[in-house]
This record gives sequence, C-alpha cells and structure tokens, in this order.
Amino acid sequence: MSGCSCGNDVKFDGASAAYRRALWAVIAINASMFVIEMGAGQIAGSQALQADALDFLGDSVTYSMSLFVIGMPLVWRARAAFIKGVSLALMGLWVFGSTAYSVLVMGVPQAEIMGAVGMLAFAANVASVLLLLKYRDGDANVRSVWLCSRNDAIGNVAVVLAASGVWATTSAWPDLIVAAILAGLFLWSSAQIVRQALTELDTVAGAEKV
Repeated sequence: MSGCSCGNDVKFDGASAAYRRALWAVIAINASMFVIEMGAGQIAGSQALQADALDFLGDSVTYSMSLFVIGMPLVWRARAAFIKGVSLALMGLWVFGSTAYSVLVMGVPQAEIMGAVGMLAFAANVASVLLLLKYRDGDANVRSVWLCSRNDAIGNVAVVLAASGVWATTSAWPDLIVAAILAGLFLWSSAQIVRQALTELDTVAGAEKV
C-alpha cells in the first residue's frame, strides 16, 4: 500500500467525474458480490465466506455514503469517514462473536464452494482495487474507500487459503482462523480511518476558531 501523502496540505477530496464513475462501478461490484457470497457462505457453512460477504455489504453502503458527501465541506466528509470507521469496527466485533459461536456449534464447511467463490470474489476485488488505485491517497473519505477495497482483496486471498486448509485437514479451524483474522483487519482499518477523520475534524475546528 502506498504511503499517505501526509506532507501535503490539500488532499484529493474525490471531486472529479472520473472518481465518481470509478466509485459507481465499485459499488455495483460490491453489491453483487454480497448477494453471491452470502448465499454461497450459507450453503457451504463457511464463516469466512459470510464474514467476507458482510464486508461487501458494508462497503456497498459506505461507498454510497462516500459518493453522497463528495464536494461537501471537509467537516461533512470527515464525519462520513468517521461513521464508516465505526461501522467497520462493529463489523469486526460481529465477526469475532459469530466466529466464537461457530467454534462451538458449526460443522466443517464445504471447501470446494469456499474456494470457487473466494476466487470469484478475489477477481471482483482486484477489479475494484485497480479502479481505485490512483485515488488511494486522499482525504479520510477517499482513503476509507481505498482501505476497504484493499481489505476485500486481502480477505479473498485468505478465504481461498482457508478453503485449502479445510480441504487438507477436513477441519473447520482454518475457516474460523481466517474469519478471526478478517475481523482483526476490519478493526485495524477502522482505527486508521477514525484517526484520520478525527484529525480532519480537529483541523476544521481549529480553522473555525481563527
């Protein structure tokens, strides 16, 4: 991941037609993959697939929020990013809880479905990442979109690895471990987004006092 251009006073705020088109395309990709992956996760009994599907849903909603606040004052863009960061943290906590539940009650997931759908989701997320690659360094609102898309691509690789582990061991543990790792990734990215959003809100507050 590229380093943040922290030395610049002005960060890209998403106010360009090209970025809006890219964001619309990524929203469509994420909404479609949520439906596909959640259904496959339930059929396969895979906690990792369902965790990744939930991330697709969260991204669809939060990307729509990002699109809505483009062009608004910094305070509104930062507030939107803060809400997205908090939502990502809640998703991470939910995945941790459901994974703990699955340790106690769920059986072995179907590795073949996990692997096939994981590869499809990976292809979808690579397309999203390529669409957003040149916009990865921006304000908190723009950066949150990049971080979420990057998380999805990493998560899909992890799901495919989990499927291989389930197939090789005939155990649910690889699936559960990957779900827990994804939850940790959600929480880590949430902290990054919230931190940058709070910094931008502080900047706005300081400018208003001058």
